[in-house]
Formats: sequence, structure tokens, C-alpha cells
Amino acid sequence: MKDGSAMDIHDEFEHIVKQKNIRTVFQPIVSLVDAQIIGYEALSRGPSGSPLESPRELFGIAQQLDMVWELELLCRTLALERAAGILSESILFLNVDPNVIKDEAFKKGFTREILKGYGLSPQNLIFEITEKTAIEDFKNFRSILDHYRSQGYKIAIDDTGAGYSGLTLLAETHPQYIKIDMDLVRNIDKDSLKQALMKTFHQFSMETGIKIIAEGIETLDELNCLIDIGVEFGQGYLLQRPSEGFLRLSPNIKEAVLGRNKQKRRFYSNTPRFISIGEIMRQAPPIQATTTGAEVNDIFKHNPNLQGLAVTNGGKPVGLLMREHFFAQVANPYGTAIFMKRPVTLLMDPHPLMVDYDTPLDQVSRLSTNRHEDHLYDYIIVTKNERYCGIVTVKDLLERTTQIELNMAKHCNPLTGLPGNMIIEENLKIIIEDNVPFAVLYIDIDNFKEYNDVYGFENGDKALLMTADVINTALNDKKISNSFVGHIGGDDFIAIIYDTEYAEAICQRIIELFDSNIKDLYTEDDKRKGYIVAKNRYGIEEQFPLMSVSIAVVTNKDRCYTSVESFSEIASSIKKLCKEYPKSCYIIDGNL
Repeated sequence: MKDGSAMDIHDEFEHIVKQKNIRTVFQPIVSLVDAQIIGYEALSRGPSGSPLESPRELFGIAQQLDMVWELELLCRTLALERAAGILSESILFLNVDPNVIKDEAFKKGFTREILKGYGLSPQNLIFEITEKTAIEDFKNFRSILDHYRSQGYKIAIDDTGAGYSGLTLLAETHPQYIKIDMDLVRNIDKDSLKQALMKTFHQFSMETGIKIIAEGIETLDELNCLIDIGVEFGQGYLLQRPSEGFLRLSPNIKEAVLGRNKQKRRFYSNTPRFISIGEIMRQAPPIQATTTGAEVNDIFKHNPNLQGLAVTNGGKPVGLLMREHFFAQVANPYGTAIFMKRPVTLLMDPHPLMVDYDTPLDQVSRLSTNRHEDHLYDYIIVTKNERYCGIVTVKDLLERTTQIELNMAKHCNPLTGLPGNMIIEENLKIIIEDNVPFAVLYIDIDNFKEYNDVYGFENGDKALLMTADVINTALNDKKISNSFVGHIGGDDFIAIIYDTEYAEAICQRIIELFDSNIKDLYTEDDKRKGYIVAKNRYGIEEQFPLMSVSIAVVTNKDRCYTSVESFSEIASSIKKLCKEYPKSCYIIDGNL
């Protein structure tokens, strides 16, 4: 028998459902590449001030009363009704309990009927399934999801990393989106383990084409860390709080996202890692989903060089039809009779490779080559904010990637593989023009020539390679992600960083690693003596200390620079000061 308080709360719940007294708030999901809102998550709340205002309490009571389906139906109906006005240009994420999906009432297609009433398509809707809910029958559950996917709906796995099902849920559901649980995002900028996990998710995303959404972003440092890792989408209070209206991003947040991406792209900006697929896209006209087979036949016959057609519905891509596949289908005994008068959707590939305009070339290359052999040379569809932009052929992708790699090789040091003077100068020009905080480290090996004369070129090369490795290790140890390392030539290197507050710590780490590792390149006798004997520039034998490293650091903290030349003059004077000290040292802006 229920006590009075339980009866009261149950009565209140039934009253809420009967009166449809549910508030729907919407939180934007944001591209961490271009600061565009790609969609909104609909979140349902009970009446303000009510003990059932929290969705946890609301759905908890629904579970007790065996009314989860009724509550889900009400929440979804109200969410679609309130979001109808923005869904033609956006997408809506709807939370769905996995157990409700199996409900016969759900399977009858009520959501499709609601969408139809507002003139919307299932492609505007994403079912968001939480990983926190245990799923007992994965095989049956996947068949149900396949049923909805075949109708055009997409699937997102929510709270990834926080639930019971883990990787099994990912493997069995084949979602289009993965939402990373906020506990893995919280303080990610300070936690190397969380960063490693997020990088693994990002790599998984690049290999599979599944898009990653980081939930619960609350600080600028978390946002910057996620952008640096390459996470494509984000959600959280920092970006925008849930609201009953469809709020846009504040100018400050837009500037933060775009600014961090601008910093990220500066270095190696002419590599496949940072050139977007949109830069090599062809703006090929698509065909509509209602186009008939006969119309497609005419298009291909009048355009003999055309190998494929993107298929769109309301401006959004829904499939791809390649010439070879089309003619193979209509060439069947009954192909002409079956397909010529019917829509092209019966012939198209409904799951072609589709990538966002800003996706880097190297990521698209991996996705393209991971396709089944039957689709290896199919067009790649390019989208922006989920809408069709154009196509890229595999030939164009390979040619551009190869060209870039050859150009990079031409301008890199053949020994260390680091960018050479031309790329170094380009990056120096960029940081001077942008006038954002920076620190440039000029790193010079002391007594290298004498070592090279005594120990030979092969060992000299080992010293240079070791130095390059030391610089990169020091940057990685300090978790400096926005950095550039170049090889000026000979025994001179350069590093550029934006996290200027870490400049001193990086210098100290470089010196620590260099002084420790350099000893391994000497004989035991020379290490014990602490010097080698070599001829000086006048041909006279002289004692030279073991190699050390001088680091001249130039920042724009207290001065502005108008050219690379003026910048280099300051660096040269600081470097001379460094050389006056017999051991490894660093000087920042002229201060030892």
C-alpha cells in the first residue's frame, strides 16, 4: 500500500501528463571547427518549481507507474511541435529510452506521422540512445534500429564512456554520432589520461566516419583542448545553456572557437592535415530524390564524362548514384521496366561517404580507402551544416594529397624531416601579422662543428637528430599542442609556441634532456675529461667543452614586430648573449 506522499507525487505526475504540462528546452550542438550550430538537443522538464521538474525524477515516477511510453510520446510530440520551425535548416536530437524503442506503439511509426504533419523529413531527426541503460538483447535491438535507419533516421549514442554496455553498444548499433560523457570532458585540459582517451575516440571517428560530440564543456581550457585534439562537435554550458528558445552563440564564444582553430591551422597549414576537403571540391549539381530512372539515363547519356550524381532531398544529401552501378541495374532483363519510371532512390547508394566541408584531406583519404572495394572509387559527397555542397573524386583527392606531400618534402630538411627555411619564414610572417601572444625559441648547438670534425659526419647527424627529438619531446612533455618545430639548417633549430607562459619551462626541459642525452654520443674518456681536442678556425689544437645548447627566446610581450627581419635582429642579439655562457642556457627577451 502506498503512503500519502507517494500517492501525491503519482497524482501530480498523472496531472502533468494529462495537462501536457511539460517544458521543452533546447541546447545547441556546435561545430568546434567553424562555430556553426548544427542542431539542438531537446530536453524535457516538468513544471518549474515542481518536485518533478527534474527529468530524472519525472521519468523515475513514469517507470514506477509503467507510463514511460506515455511520457516519451508526450515529450517527443511537444519537442517536435516546438522545433518544427527550425528543423528545415537544422537537426534535432531526441533522447530515447532503448526499452521504449521496442514498444509496439513506437514501432507503428508515430514519429513519422508527426514529422509529416509539419512537412519534415526523418533526416531532420536523430534518436539519442543513452549508454547508461543496459541492453540485454543486442541482436534484436540492432534489428529495430536498422528498421528506423532504413526510414532515414540517424542514431546517436549518448553518455559514451559512462554506461554498462560500452564498446559492445557501439559495435552493435553502428551510430552516426557518439556523444562523449561529460565526466570524460571535465578538466580534460589538466588530465593526460582523459586526453589520451579522447584522442582514441577521435582516431576512431576518423577511421569510421562516426562523428564525435563532446558533452558538458564548461571552461575555455576544456574547449581549447578539445579543439586541439580535433573533436568535431561540442555541447555544454560554456557554448550555450539550455533555453526554451533557439539561442545562437555569443560573439565571444564564436571568436574563441574560430581563433583557436586559426592558431591550430597556422603551423603546417600547407599539409594534408590542415587543408580541408572543401578546397578541392567540385560544385556538381545534384539530382532530386524524385528524379526518375529515365531522367537519370538522359543525364548520363548527354554527359559521357559524368561518373556519378549526388541525390538530395530538400537540399540535404540522401544518396549517391554512380554511372556504372546505374547501367548495371537497368541492364538486367527487367531493369528498364522496373526502374525507368520510378524514383532514383531505388537505385542509389543510401550510405555514401559524406564528409563536412572542413574535414582535413588526410582524414578523408583514410575514410575513402577504408571503403569496400565495390565503392572504392565512388564520389565523396561534401556537406556544410548537413546540406549538400559538392563532390570530390578519388582522383582529385589522390592528386592533391600527392602534390602537397611532394611540396612538403621539397621544403623539409632531408635529415630531420622538419620544415626548412621557406616554411619557417611563412610561419614567422603569420605570427607577426596576427599579433597574438607568441614565443619563438632559437635553439643552437654549441661546439657542434668541433664535435663533427673529431667524431665524423655520421655521429654529427646523430647529434642533430637527437636535438630534433629533444625539442619535440620537451613540447610533448609540457603538453604544448599548438607548436611548430623547424630546422633552420646545420645546428640551428626553431620552435614557435602560443602558450607563452610555458616558454621558460620548455627551455628548462630542452636543456635537461639535451645535457642528459648528449653524453651518450661521446667516448667514456671524453666524457670523463669533459672536453675534446680539435683544431680551431686558425688550425691550432684547442680544448673544446662537450656540446651544450643555447636558446634565445623572443616574445611579443613587451614589443611589436613589423617584419621577419626586425624580429631576426632581436633574436640574433639575444643569441650572442647566450653564447657568452660556457654551459647550456636560455635567455628570454634579453633576460637571463
